[in-house]
Amino acid sequence: MSGAASWLQKQRKSELMILAEKVGLRNFDNLRKSDLEVALDEHMRANHTRLAKHPDLIPFYMRVAPTTSLVKKEIIAIAPSGEEAHRPRARRTTRVRDDMDPTDDSDIEIIKTALDSRTPRTFTSNVRLPPSPTLIADVIDRQTENMRSSMSRVWDRGGITEYAESTRDFLSTVASIESLALIIEAFGLRSEVLPMRYAFTLPAIRALRTSDLPVQIPDLFLLLTSAFWSPFLLWVTTSLLLPLAFGYFFNLTLTAKHSQANRLRTAQAAPFDPLTFNVAKALITWLVYSQGVNVGGLVGEESVLKVNASVPGGYQGVMIGAGIGALTSLYEAVLRK
Repeated sequence: MSGAASWLQKQRKSELMILAEKVGLRNFDNLRKSDLEVALDEHMRANHTRLAKHPDLIPFYMRVAPTTSLVKKEIIAIAPSGEEAHRPRARRTTRVRDDMDPTDDSDIEIIKTALDSRTPRTFTSNVRLPPSPTLIADVIDRQTENMRSSMSRVWDRGGITEYAESTRDFLSTVASIESLALIIEAFGLRSEVLPMRYAFTLPAIRALRTSDLPVQIPDLFLLLTSAFWSPFLLWVTTSLLLPLAFGYFFNLTLTAKHSQANRLRTAQAAPFDPLTFNVAKALITWLVYSQGVNVGGLVGEESVLKVNASVPGGYQGVMIGAGIGALTSLYEAVLRK
C-alpha cells in the first residue's frame, strides 16, 4: 500500500466526495468508499501536473512525488553463466529512462510546494527574535538613569528647590496663617461690595478656534459710594484693627522673664501677641455679627448683614479662622521653649 493510498483511506467518504468534486472526478456518486479511493488515486496521479499546486492535495502529492514523479529506475540484473558463475555477483546498476526529463518543471514545482509547506523558512528570516532578559533590563536601567539625570538638571537650573524652600519659610509662621485667613475673608467680601461688571468683548480668533470672550472688571464706581465703604470699614475694624490693638496692648510675650534665655527672646519678641489677636478677633466677631452689638449705633444693621453674608462661612467661618490662628500661636510658643 502506497503512502498516497493510505492517506486517502484515512479520509471519510464525505471528505473523499468533496475532494472528488474539487479535482473534477466524474460519476462517483454510486461508488463505494474503497472504489472511490482507487478512482481518486488514479485520477490525481494522471493529472498531477494540473492538480499539484492545489493546497488541499499537497499531502497526497508529498507521498506520491518521491516514488512516482521524480525518477523512474530500471534494475538490470546480471545473471551468472560459465566462467562468470564463479565471479562475485555484479552490483545492480540503475539507469534513468531516456523518456523521463529529470528537470521536469511540474515535478520540481511539486517538490518546492511540499518543502514550503513543511518548512516555514520565512519565519526565521523575517522575524527578529528578542534579546535576552538581562540585556533588556540593562537597557531599561540605563534609560531610567538618563531620564532621572535630565530631570535633576532641569530642576536645579530652574531653581525650583530654592523657590520651594523660600515659600515654605514664608508660610511657616503665625503671621502668614493670619494673613491667609484675612485674604480669604477679603476675597469673599469683594464679591459682595465690589461686584464684577461687563466691560468689553474680546473677538474670536479663528486660527485658535476660540469664540467671543466677554471681559468683566470690578465696578470701581462703587468706591465713591457708602455701599462699599460701610461694609468694608466694618470688616476691617472687627477683623484687623481692633484685634491688632488688643494684641499690642495685651502682649503676654513681653512678661516672660524667668531666665536669661527668656530675656534674650523678649528683646526679639513680636510687637503684637498672636494669641491675644485671635482671641480678641473671635470675641469681637461673635458680639457684632451674632449678638447684634452696634456700639451705640455706630454699626449699621445693613452692613452687618452684608458682611455676614459675603464672608465664607459667615461669622462662624471668621471664628474658625481665629481658632486656627490661636492654636498655631500656642504651638509656636511651645516650640520656642
